[in-house]
Amino acid sequence: MELLLTVVGLLLVIEGIPWFLSPRRFKVLLASLAKAGEGWLRLAGLVSMLLGLLLVYLARG
Repeated sequence: MELLLTVVGLLLVIEGIPWFLSPRRFKVLLASLAKAGEGWLRLAGLVSMLLGLLLVYLARG
């Protein structure tokens, strides 16, 4: 449970960095993502999940 809370906490910190550093640019990025097709978003999500799994695998070795 401690590891899960640590991971979620780090996720929130990392997710908050763009909002804090450049909220205007991040809003523009989100607007462009809203216009993207579902297929592209699904592919981006799949690639993100696979990279995350690879990082976890490498870290946990």
